[in-house]
Amino acid sequence: MQDQQLIDHFFRHQYGKMVSILIRIFGLKNIEIIEDAVQDTFAKATVQWRKKVPENPEAWFTKAAKNRVIDLLRKLDADKNRVEKLNYSASAIAFNNLFEKEEIQDSELRMIFTACHPKLDTKDQIAFALKTIGGFSTAEIASALLLKPETVKKRLARAKQTIRAKKVNFELPTKKRLQERLHNALEVIYLIFNEGFHSNHNKFLVRKELCGEALRLTKIILSKQEFRCGASYALFALLCFNSSRLGAKVDENFNSIDLKNQDRTKWYLPLIHLGNNALVKAEEFGDFSTYHIEAAIVAEHLKAANFKDTNWKKILELYKQLQQHQDNTMVSLSIAVVLIQLKEQENAYQILLQLEPEALEQRSYLFYGVKAEYYKSLGKIKEAITYLDIAIENVYSKPEKAYLVKKKNALLTM
Repeated sequence: MQDQQLIDHFFRHQYGKMVSILIRIFGLKNIEIIEDAVQDTFAKATVQWRKKVPENPEAWFTKAAKNRVIDLLRKLDADKNRVEKLNYSASAIAFNNLFEKEEIQDSELRMIFTACHPKLDTKDQIAFALKTIGGFSTAEIASALLLKPETVKKRLARAKQTIRAKKVNFELPTKKRLQERLHNALEVIYLIFNEGFHSNHNKFLVRKELCGEALRLTKIILSKQEFRCGASYALFALLCFNSSRLGAKVDENFNSIDLKNQDRTKWYLPLIHLGNNALVKAEEFGDFSTYHIEAAIVAEHLKAANFKDTNWKKILELYKQLQQHQDNTMVSLSIAVVLIQLKEQENAYQILLQLEPEALEQRSYLFYGVKAEYYKSLGKIKEAITYLDIAIENVYSKPEKAYLVKKKNALLTM
């Protein structure tokens, strides 16, 4: 399982890099061939690494990417002289330079902002970005965006068609378009992290490779003066805060541990300090974002010495502030959870009455889990078990299912 996680980690870490570099060489018009090539490289690694994982996996991927470039040239009917020039002439220097750290980062930034190009439908941008930058599968995109897989397929196809038809360029945005596209770029990174922090994967509740990739991409954005703003620093703070808790979210068997029962001594202080510094830096800019609020919410949890000492009133205030900017089912559900902690069951119930679990798509089980918690808080164990059964029936993730079954068994012994 550890080897598989390592392979997943390097696939996530390298996918966006390889796609970005190859698109910079061959152009967006060849994106489908490029994606196939990257998938082929990953498939090759999956087979070869079963026997032995290379000492330097990143170097292996880089070499495989370079070799695949030559294969692509042939596939795209490039002439022999062009291939030879890339291998032996001065062009080889420019070609190899594209694999240097700074050039890779430049290619990745171009890919991020190209995916958020205004010529693409706003609904298509995020799905396309998750695919090209994060290497997300259709199912993973559907989970992250709370959509049906069929809808995601249509959006991806439409994005590629638009790129070809409108001849979208692979470049960084002009100053005039920067803020608009930066907002979308940050949202993509946020979604990549969320799928890592609370994954809908069948086997893993936490996928550290995605969390690490989101942190890395945010750092790339912050490395450029023109991309620094309150939102980008606040997002980095939020990711640092949540990453600090990763070591306490699951046990050695990858089973879920809820916030109440986490060993807070396992929370990683250096990341908390880094997040605090980023949040202070975010205040130096004039813009404000939902990331500021979400980071403040997580900061409240981090301040509490234990679950009982959590300042739920402050967290409720922050969630209500978040709801003014981002009124959706997930935020409302979070408010209901906080109200249950504050023993305001009637208010929580009124919120739950207004919510449609279908709006959460693959994560509808979260609604039923909260409703079970509501009935448990009232001492209505039979009703709580009923809703836990519905949650168990609707959950896809094995760790989440095991967690819910454990909660149900605990209620059965009461």
